[in-house]
Amino acid sequence: MSVTTTVSELRDLLDSDHPPVVLDVRWALGDPHGRDHYAQGHIPGAVYVDLDSELAAPPSPEGGRHPLPPLDALQAAARRWGIRSDRPVVVHDDLGNTAAARAWWLLRHAGVSRVTLLDGALGAWRAAGLPLESGVPADPEPGNVLLEPGGLPVTDADGAAELADAGLLLDARAAERYRGEVEPVDPRAGHIPGAVSAPTGENLAADGTFLPADELRKRFEEKGVGAAARIGVYCGSGVTAAHQIAALEIAGFEAALFPGSWSAWSADPSRPAVKGDKP
Repeated sequence: MSVTTTVSELRDLLDSDHPPVVLDVRWALGDPHGRDHYAQGHIPGAVYVDLDSELAAPPSPEGGRHPLPPLDALQAAARRWGIRSDRPVVVHDDLGNTAAARAWWLLRHAGVSRVTLLDGALGAWRAAGLPLESGVPADPEPGNVLLEPGGLPVTDADGAAELADAGLLLDARAAERYRGEVEPVDPRAGHIPGAVSAPTGENLAADGTFLPADELRKRFEEKGVGAAARIGVYCGSGVTAAHQIAALEIAGFEAALFPGSWSAWSADPSRPAVKGDKP
């Protein structure tokens, strides 16, 4: 099952008799203007998806900053985006797919098998000299997709702690946040005891595309993936961790997502935190 679609493949698909649904997940931490960026220029026909309101439930100390949305809410949103059972889906953002991977993961988890990430995200489309359209188009024709949970593994805080002890738990945040040198948004600095630092940005080449599968496999094996039968991933709030899971799948590995991630773990005073560059 492919994780990515190239720009040239998407261009051909959009020109075909059965074009995919293209989802634009324009989001970045600290930037609430994704819809405005989308309106300024997007891939023709792409549908804007709001990460905070459509790809997450309301934040809570127990669930973190981006809890998984209820299945019925996600299904209503997916139909609003025009997703149908007979059409593939291609998702992207303008940040190396580090936000768009949340939509990819949620749809895969909910049983949508034909969903891929646009490799290189919107930057690759621009670099290819392909057209953008501006404004906010009319809503697409409603879809009919039927979602079912369980397509990808999930874990909770107890499961993450167990993976850190008896499996492998990867921390997808930037290294300085893992070390606890800075913490811009969550209650405490540091990382889950036993977790291994594996920043999401290191999955990407300079042009924002995923590294080749063999390079990703080598990267993760150096983190201990080959020796671990069970793998889990967390980040700040379960968004960029989904990108790590996509990279792991490209490399040939399956991993569970801890959706609450550090935002939920650090909000619980009974959960320990470690600082420094060691697990």
